[in-house]
Amino acid sequence: MSDKLVHLNDDNFQQTISQGVTLVDFYATWCGPCRMIAPIVEQLSTTLQGKAKVAKLDIDQAQSTTADLQITSVPTLIVFKDGKEVKRVVGVKDLDYLLNLVQSFT
Repeated sequence: MSDKLVHLNDDNFQQTISQGVTLVDFYATWCGPCRMIAPIVEQLSTTLQGKAKVAKLDIDQAQSTTADLQITSVPTLIVFKDGKEVKRVVGVKDLDYLLNLVQSFT
């Protein structure tokens, strides 16, 4: 896994998203579509390095954050800007879609 990709939990979530643009992939290890999008998210972490943070959060390991954000389906990808949610998409999306989405907030 890319060292540019940040792994989030309940303890580091708020601090990580508080400044700049961050794309967070909410996933579960048992989720087939989550495994399909994982390489795309990893590629984004490389492509967006220096422009935006890319992070993953395992919903089973961070239940408080998952509940606070009302994540009901995975994969859910949320773009945060300076700690505030600015866009949410659910389901598998391609690299170009996600890249354009994040870049629209940078």
